[in-house]
Amino acid sequence: MTAQDPAPEMRIGDRERRACDDRLRAALDDGVLTVVEYDERTQQCWAARTQRELDALVVDLPPPAGPADAPTVVAADTSPAPSRPPFGERIGKAIVPLVLAGVALFIGGHLVTADDGGAVFGSRTVTVMPDDPQVEVAVLFGSTRVVVPPGVVARTTGTMIFGSTECAQACAIPAGAPTLPEVVVDATGAFGSVEVVTAAEAAQGGIDRDRDDGDDD
Repeated sequence: MTAQDPAPEMRIGDRERRACDDRLRAALDDGVLTVVEYDERTQQCWAARTQRELDALVVDLPPPAGPADAPTVVAADTSPAPSRPPFGERIGKAIVPLVLAGVALFIGGHLVTADDGGAVFGSRTVTVMPDDPQVEVAVLFGSTRVVVPPGVVARTTGTMIFGSTECAQACAIPAGAPTLPEVVVDATGAFGSVEVVTAAEAAQGGIDRDRDDGDDD
């Protein structure tokens, strides 16, 4: 080959045309080329047969983005995930509300069916008649006092959850006394108390919890 007869240029293929089109698309996205300019150069790009024709289409465009211009990659968060509470603690938190709801439902049913008295967030006094064989009382976050008449001994039954049933003199059978009529105090409740007292204890304000049962005074 001589200077007067240079070697022919190597022909290009779709891979080179696609690379050139990518640069034209990037220039359009960056606002370097208008839509009209992009359409014109794209048509020339896909009609080109040599690399020189492609180079002429991008010679006035900014160089391709280098590593410094690459998008910033946000590092994945490697901090440890928040630890979960122990299994027992999670089970306890789930069970406690269910237990409380069950207790409230159980006591609520007894409040409805308690024939003689029920107390919710308050106090109540129930007086037993001499011929009553049984009284039914229920409490929920409250207190009930059951007053037993003279000559009658009381016996307590029922279920108290997170509460108490107290019966001192009213449940005591005097030594040497004849058999006395019995009244059954069916006390059911939760988060409260039932106090079974004699008429004398009721007149004095209820059971004296500070009294020493062994003191004769």
